[in-house]
Amino acid sequence: MLDGKRILLVISGGIAAYKTLDLIRRLRERGAAVRCVLTKNAQNFVTPLSVQTLSGEKVFSDTFSLTDEHEIGHITLARDCDMVVVAPATANLIAKMTTGLADDLASTALLVTDQPVVLAPAMNFRMWENPATQANLAALKARGVRTVGPNSGMLAEGEAGMGRMAEPSEILALVEGLLAAGPLRGVKALVTSGPTFEPIDPVRFIGNRSSGKQGHAIASALARLGAEVTLVTGPVRLTDPAGVTTVHVETAREMLGACLGRLPVDVAVCAAAVADWTVSNASKEKRKKEAGAPPPAIELAPNPDILATLSESGGARPHLVVGFAAETERVLEHAGAKLERKGCDWIVANDVSPATGTFGGDFNTVHLITRAGTEPWPRASKADVAERLAWRIVDALGGHKGEQE
Repeated sequence: MLDGKRILLVISGGIAAYKTLDLIRRLRERGAAVRCVLTKNAQNFVTPLSVQTLSGEKVFSDTFSLTDEHEIGHITLARDCDMVVVAPATANLIAKMTTGLADDLASTALLVTDQPVVLAPAMNFRMWENPATQANLAALKARGVRTVGPNSGMLAEGEAGMGRMAEPSEILALVEGLLAAGPLRGVKALVTSGPTFEPIDPVRFIGNRSSGKQGHAIASALARLGAEVTLVTGPVRLTDPAGVTTVHVETAREMLGACLGRLPVDVAVCAAAVADWTVSNASKEKRKKEAGAPPPAIELAPNPDILATLSESGGARPHLVVGFAAETERVLEHAGAKLERKGCDWIVANDVSPATGTFGGDFNTVHLITRAGTEPWPRASKADVAERLAWRIVDALGGHKGEQE
């Protein structure tokens, strides 16, 4: 909770500014007082009236407003808070922060503040990938500025790529994790994510369509709540989550070895889509197609069962082991059977048939299956699913925090 905490929210000019209305609501529900600064361009996307109505506070935008300067002053505005959150943080405002420009109230407040600063970048993917933007972010991070997002997906221009502002739930979780002690402080967590690639030869492999978005989101959510998180991920096209120790692997055996090497932990969440089989007769050279010759036979052998192994790891068993069941039919039946077969504590069941768009998409519809029963969760972004699961883990661990230390 954020009872008594004061947040200065800087809203800059981007289409993602509309999301800040939800962020304001969530911050206030957690007990925070929210004071907002709107840039001139931000007012093209959200109105001062809507922001003022949701925040319950006067909205600031003009450095030279005599009334504002008399009542509060831009220096007081920037310091009379516990944290400054910039959402969305445009490429332009990030550049201003890096060089120390102060040509409006937002950039002036950011230059003068002595409080922690959190950025939620949002921009076109080409702006995000531009070396200038990446250099600016690296410089700000070196000064202690924290970032959340951006995420990958459809952008306002109709293009797809990295640049979507983090969801309000993600921003809220980071703010809470930084300002509060963190309900998972002292907890060690292990998360697996993405697919595994099982080589056929040095060029080809057996794999699956997992994007790793759900597993990465879970690792981020746990870290923002204060946990010490290790993410073991197969090959994905995602940036490593902030505040998380990330281990990159390729095969199921490599993933198992990395997981066992991180024990003991308090909680393990196995969200990776691990290949069931590996190629036992993988070639060290590229297999050639020869005219008239039959295709080479591929011999399969079972891969190690990471979820079952962690669930049966004796004295090193995590207090809570959570598995995922990616199914295309009879989802609850197959997931319930997996809970019993693997020996884990919870199963998160989701339908990954092509029509759902779950694999590679940004949304998920899941059921949480525990020994006590099945909970259907509404369709939500993968970030929101991750946050909800993280808070359920908080409740489940209770007095077991840090037991494995």
